Amino acid sequence: MDLRRSLNGALAGGVAAGLWAAQQPLDKRLGGSAYDDVELLGKLMTRGPAWPAAGAALHVANGALFGAVYAQLRPFLPGPPVVRGLLAAQVEHVGLFSLVGVVDRIHPARDELPALSGNGRAFAQATWRHAIFGVVLGLLEARLNAERHAEPPEVEVSSNGYGDIEAAVGAVGASY
Repeated sequence: MDLRRSLNGALAGGVAAGLWAAQQPLDKRLGGSAYDDVELLGKLMTRGPAWPAAGAALHVANGALFGAVYAQLRPFLPGPPVVRGLLAAQVEHVGLFSLVGVVDRIHPARDELPALSGNGRAFAQATWRHAIFGVVLGLLEARLNAERHAEPPEVEVSSNGYGDIEAAVGAVGASY
């Protein structure tokens, strides 16, 4: 693991989460759903007037944590940076959105929040938000870690997936 790679990923994830939160009021208006991630997180922390700040801080921190993990896993994901970030964010989205029934039942502010279970508009908004997050994360993390040399080595493989059979049987010279 490369600490600098993780820190760059955390920065990229924090910025991506901040952009997500900044555009959220617009997508709430256009999407027709009051679902708000900052509110969901903020009212989990406090029910008082500080929930917007608490929610924004927790949202950016979650994005930073995701970005740090993503930065370590990125070399193993397929495609260019935009595809890698988008793929990672959408996998996380589908995994977490499957838990909205639990949120609807146990969130301390459940009476103040829109129901998410079976809410197609909220699912579409979350898909859009994760797409923004993933694209920004993918592009920014790739740029910040462009100089990092922690990429896995390219390994020649045979068509059967078991490596280079010619090298294994000594058909080609080994370099020592």
